[in-house]
Amino acid sequence: MADDLVVTGSWAVPAAELTERFSRSSGPGGQGVNTADSRVELSYDVLRSPSVPDHLRARVATRLAPRLVDGVLTIAASEHRTQLANRRAARERLAQLLREAAAPPPPQRRATRPTRGSKERRLAQKKRRSETKRGRQGRID
Repeated sequence: MADDLVVTGSWAVPAAELTERFSRSSGPGGQGVNTADSRVELSYDVLRSPSVPDHLRARVATRLAPRLVDGVLTIAASEHRTQLANRRAARERLAQLLREAAAPPPPQRRATRPTRGSKERRLAQKKRRSETKRGRQGRID
């Protein structure tokens, strides 16, 4: 597990910058749950990491702000029975979160006017709806 975490083609997080903590997990595992430290908490200091490219640092920090505690992003994984599987799951989730945070923003929508046909369809639908409602007036259902 000492290999680097590849986020994008130009950004990889060295394993030395990741901190792992292990604890007892709830969930599957039977009696072994009470003895094995299979839950993994993976922490990564996003704000102070030298591996975060400068042009992405502000975007990643802004998008991950609700999840950061003092600049540190923490992922917990306890869905598997083994510590190794939970370590893999936590690393994959961390990489996915960082990938989504580093993605460029979508292009801005260009404002357009509704077409004549769409206006006519909208007005025709409104007219049909008002006729339906007018037909209900005076009736007791």
